[in-house]
Amino acid sequence: MNAERTPQTPPKIERLPEMDSRPLWSVMIPAYNCIGYLQEALESVLQQALPEDQMQIEVIDDCSTDGDVGELVRRVGKGRVGYYKKEKNGGSLRNFESCINRALGTYVHILHGDDKIAPGFYTEVASLFEEYPEAGACFTAFDYIDSASRNTWPIQILQEERGIIKNCLERIAVTNPIQPPAIVVKREVYENLGSFFAVHYGEDWEMWVRIAAHYPIAYSPRFSAHYRVHGSNITTNSILSGQNIKDIEKVINIINNYLPKHRRQKLRKEAKRNFSGYFASLSDRLYHEHSNRRAALKQAYFSLRMHVNKLTVKHAVKILVKCIISYKRTSENIQGADSTERLLI
Repeated sequence: MNAERTPQTPPKIERLPEMDSRPLWSVMIPAYNCIGYLQEALESVLQQALPEDQMQIEVIDDCSTDGDVGELVRRVGKGRVGYYKKEKNGGSLRNFESCINRALGTYVHILHGDDKIAPGFYTEVASLFEEYPEAGACFTAFDYIDSASRNTWPIQILQEERGIIKNCLERIAVTNPIQPPAIVVKREVYENLGSFFAVHYGEDWEMWVRIAAHYPIAYSPRFSAHYRVHGSNITTNSILSGQNIKDIEKVINIINNYLPKHRRQKLRKEAKRNFSGYFASLSDRLYHEHSNRRAALKQAYFSLRMHVNKLTVKHAVKILVKCIISYKRTSENIQGADSTERLLI
């Protein structure tokens, strides 16, 4: 593994020097080959942007190759949005690190260039920080959208009432109820705990658990953010290769160290069961919705290796049988076509 692109310990975030004034907000937008979605992300921020002295907005371009990101920022931002292009592509983890180090605000919102937020997001999060100043981070309910910004599948809210999440550490140590566009973190938290590290799938989950181990986290059940899943983002690529399950297993091992010793074994087992079930169900969607047998088999196989239970066994057997039947049918069709051709000849 390339340690330069994938640091194995949390990169240090430098503390800001003393300043006469600083913005309250930093909206930092990491971008890499997502130019088709970046305008939507920028517009969703600009529609509710505070004055420049209160809100920093900046796109950090990790040397995109799919278009002129700088020109798009200038056209859409009209001088309101900063643009910084890195000298060389360093990967998503290093780009998140750059975002945080370049942030000047008290609150840091890392909004990926292919996601977006709903109207009222910053007002909602600001009210959470005001009501619960002890919180190290605040997040809202969110939904999943596809490449055309259509809702894909329903999301359950974490809790009915807004406020500090009760027993947050153990609740998010077994499943990840947060996606990046929905959460805002105090810069001082990143300064104390460091940046993202270790993996490229699930690195955000590790961060939220790390924060929960040291700070309260506040939540609003208002749907205020949109997390996009599409054919070319990191999430999708990891799923197609099966790397997502390997990364999650590594994250589970890391976050186990953040938990009370007497609860580690139980919570680790629960996390493996939860994620294995998710990946097993994902194998079914990959087979039926995307017609990708190879990826479906990988998800089914690795989920079974992660944790053996009724759900992982059922999906593994089902996908295997379907792939065998499909293969046999394809072979029979080919043989039938060959016979017909021979007869015609």
